[in-house]
Amino acid sequence: MIPTLEWTDKGVNFLDQTKLPLEETYVLATTYQDVATVIRDMIVRGAPAIGVSAGMGMALAVQKSPATTVDALLKDVDEAAAVLAATRPTAVNLFWGIERIRTLVRKLAASQPADRSDADKLKAITDEVIAEANRMYDEDIAACKTMGQFGADLLPKKGTVLTHCNAGALATCGYGSALGVIRAAVERGHVIDVLADETRPFLQGARLTAWELMKDNIPTSVLCDNMSGALMRQGRIQAVIVGADRIAANGDVANKIGTYTVAVLAKEHGIPFYVAAPWATVDMATKHGDDIPIEQRNAYEVTHSNGKQMTPDGVGIENPAFDVTPAKYVTGIITERGVLYPPYDDTMLAMQAEVNAATA
Repeated sequence: MIPTLEWTDKGVNFLDQTKLPLEETYVLATTYQDVATVIRDMIVRGAPAIGVSAGMGMALAVQKSPATTVDALLKDVDEAAAVLAATRPTAVNLFWGIERIRTLVRKLAASQPADRSDADKLKAITDEVIAEANRMYDEDIAACKTMGQFGADLLPKKGTVLTHCNAGALATCGYGSALGVIRAAVERGHVIDVLADETRPFLQGARLTAWELMKDNIPTSVLCDNMSGALMRQGRIQAVIVGADRIAANGDVANKIGTYTVAVLAKEHGIPFYVAAPWATVDMATKHGDDIPIEQRNAYEVTHSNGKQMTPDGVGIENPAFDVTPAKYVTGIITERGVLYPPYDDTMLAMQAEVNAATA
């Protein structure tokens, strides 16, 4: 399995996705500030991986805190949470990962025996937090594999599947969400080839999706982002599957810029359009897609390619990292808890009730 990130005795080790596919190198983050840089600079990317990375960043904040009392540790944890939360605003998993660890720290702090020394309290909290961060890692891989099992038979027994951006092992802790569904289908004997949109301007499809599917010997071709409509019209695409960075309560989906265009084209050509994402990507507090914050990235990503300037000096640049696909274009949402179908207002509320009952 592709080692996207890993907790080690020295820190969190990240596969540097900015160097792929030509170099397989790693970046070691030894502080939560390092993790914030790794997330912001897209050394690690993909909503599920960002969520677990944030959790591990919080664990580093606890482990490396100079605090000598529990109260001082709580202040350090809040500071780390603020720094990590400021990295990439669209992926709700970021905030899920931060809050999962921060909530645990507060719970542990409140439950420490009064007769325990400060040093022993801090060690007990640190040990539990590191264990929790590693549980998050394991849970993400398990969720991806379960998504694969739920979604595999939604894909054609034989045919071509289009994907946009990278929602594979590289976007998670392993196996992948959208690409995990493709992997599971292939494991069941489906004869599938994949078309990967290049995904301008950061080229996650061309660099990352193609790289990891080729490692799995799944036939893959890269498309320029403006080619998919013509191929749909020719009948060459039987299904579309993508990941998500945030899913609103009504089923609107935020994903990498260009996803909305693909969804509209799929609807026009009668092609099913699936979204695969862990339940942690669902944000029931966001009622619809218009309320999802869209990250605006550096103009350099558009003006330059491989360090070479491609645009005139002074030209205006738009570089939103994501767009929102309205729920009406989404055939189904594949999660580790099952597949959701329209009307999403009802089915997502029902699934949230199941989640609440299971965690009560």
